[in-house]
Amino acid sequence: MTKRGNRRPTIIDVAAKAGVSKSTAARALAGAANINPETRERVLRAARLAGYERNHLAVGMRSGRSGLLGLVIPDIANPFWAEVARGAQDRAAENDISLLVFSSDWDPAKEATHLRALRRARVDGAIINPVSDSFDDLDRFGLPFVLIGSSAERFPETSSVGSDIAQAVRLGLDHLAAKGHAAPSLILGPKSRLARARFLRSVHQHCIERDIDPAILAIEDGEYTVEGGRLAMQRLLSRAHVGHVAVFAANDMMAIGALMAVREAGLSCPDDVSILGFDGIPAGAFTTPGLTTIAKPGREMGIRAVEGLFDEIEGRSEHGRIYLPCRLIERASLADLSASAPQRKAGAGRG
Repeated sequence: MTKRGNRRPTIIDVAAKAGVSKSTAARALAGAANINPETRERVLRAARLAGYERNHLAVGMRSGRSGLLGLVIPDIANPFWAEVARGAQDRAAENDISLLVFSSDWDPAKEATHLRALRRARVDGAIINPVSDSFDDLDRFGLPFVLIGSSAERFPETSSVGSDIAQAVRLGLDHLAAKGHAAPSLILGPKSRLARARFLRSVHQHCIERDIDPAILAIEDGEYTVEGGRLAMQRLLSRAHVGHVAVFAANDMMAIGALMAVREAGLSCPDDVSILGFDGIPAGAFTTPGLTTIAKPGREMGIRAVEGLFDEIEGRSEHGRIYLPCRLIERASLADLSASAPQRKAGAGRG
């Protein structure tokens, strides 16, 4: 049997090639248990030779499943969220499931539009990083879902996956303190973002434990972008300060922008300014100097979210929050001003 023109091979073509009935071929391709192994292999081989692909739309109509999942993330341009999407896509593909990815651009209206589109597409479920505090569409979504990111913590009765922000911030501040930067300046996101509040709360708790007044920390806010970090760093440098400046940025894109501002000001990192990032995006390995950062497990977050969504779809979920630990990636953007460090050249000051 040969394919004629551009006609797609059908289940009838496969059955004829394998020498079985149409129903037997269909059951073999569907993975039914009551099929002789030799017959199953003959049907699968015939399907491969014929170039047959199952009609997933028809299968979905019969099973009630579409074979599609949705993913709504806040910023597809941020490499961290691209890593989350990569992990989710790879895990879904292991089950022959496709992923529809949407970016809300931190806009609640866009988020609501994307959720309506996912409902119309009849996806089997969705993974969502909720943007707004009043996530009313959650109750009206009507499909299985799992939340991701730090914003999801405000929905304790839902299944969610995110980085352990408190552990990550503590890890970063401990590393800064070990390098002699006990009270670093902070570059944070906009006040409207819940992630900013969680980051700052962890910083305050760490300072109190070390008998440091959090009020002495210089803070500049900006968008979670390279330009946002560059402008925030410019404002920090315009403040009166003595000696060395250390900065903990709320994400790596902002930290890269801060590096740009330091160069534009005619200063050197790490001789004049130390910078610590947060996220662990690949670009940090290629900056000059290489960016020391706290890496969040983006790909693992995507994988675990899909696995949690599978449980939700099958009705076997135990709702709760999964906290994933972060790790330190040490490069060259932090000066060592600790008492145990080798003598630095003149001009280096306090952290």
